[in-house]
Amino acid sequence: MVLVEKSSSIYDDDTGIRYHFPRRYLNRVESAVRDWAVFYRPVKDTGVSEESRGSYFATAELGPISPDPSNDGLYYVEIRSETYADFASPVPRIVDGSFIEPSLAGKNGSTNVGVALQAVRHIPDEAFDRILGLAWPDAGVELPRVGRNDLDNEHRQNGVREDQLGFVHETERKIVAQLLNRKVRDARFRTAVLHAYEKRCAITGWNFINGGGRAEAEAAHIRPVEHGGPDKICNGLALSGTVHWMFDRGLIGVAANDEIIISRKVNDRESIERLINPTRKLVRPKKTEYHPHPEFLRWHREFHRLEAA
Repeated sequence: MVLVEKSSSIYDDDTGIRYHFPRRYLNRVESAVRDWAVFYRPVKDTGVSEESRGSYFATAELGPISPDPSNDGLYYVEIRSETYADFASPVPRIVDGSFIEPSLAGKNGSTNVGVALQAVRHIPDEAFDRILGLAWPDAGVELPRVGRNDLDNEHRQNGVREDQLGFVHETERKIVAQLLNRKVRDARFRTAVLHAYEKRCAITGWNFINGGGRAEAEAAHIRPVEHGGPDKICNGLALSGTVHWMFDRGLIGVAANDEIIISRKVNDRESIERLINPTRKLVRPKKTEYHPHPEFLRWHREFHRLEAA
């Protein structure tokens, strides 16, 4: 299933949480409950970077459907937030001169406008698999420190129950298992966040890369997974290892105006001050759609009781 989501919409979407849609798509969405969808940004979505327009940007499993209590004829489908994953790079709708979604192809290489205007579309399994295969480029370079062999073992020994997946093709089984596997998800989250920040630490400004192309920076969840945080780029920061350790423990944080906050609990404030980049503010990604969400930063401040000076 493809769900079209515009950055500024008349619908009450909440990316990674819920999708809002009219009755005419109800049967289609019902057929995809407990199945996976990819999310797509329209070609004319000027609220995101040019690279992100006309591209697939995330995947997730769909949950229950409920009517909109305040709008007759509209519905919500729940997005299982623990399954949501942003792609490291937007996957364009046209690759190697042809549409990934066959139904988008019109005559003589044109776009089938009637299909393109549909906000909810069925997609063949082969096209879905192809999108996911393009979603996390350079993942091998950005693997976490558990090592490639550990992740390969996780791919093979995924522990997904038969009653969760039913009878599916082995390739599909492997893809779904990887989408659910925590170690694989962490590796892909790291790839996505480091791509957004161009491998630069958001607090120090450092951009250290070894000879093999591996970044020193790590991907930190602003709101951790164990506290309900999603694998969304806007819930991530690229942070140097030591800074990541301090951020997770609430020794540093980010104010509403992007200024770096140092906790009163630290025992060596001067050393931390020297680590912070000269602007004293968070180094944001160039693309606005990747900027950290204010609500996640607020959660981190409140959870760790951090206050701006």
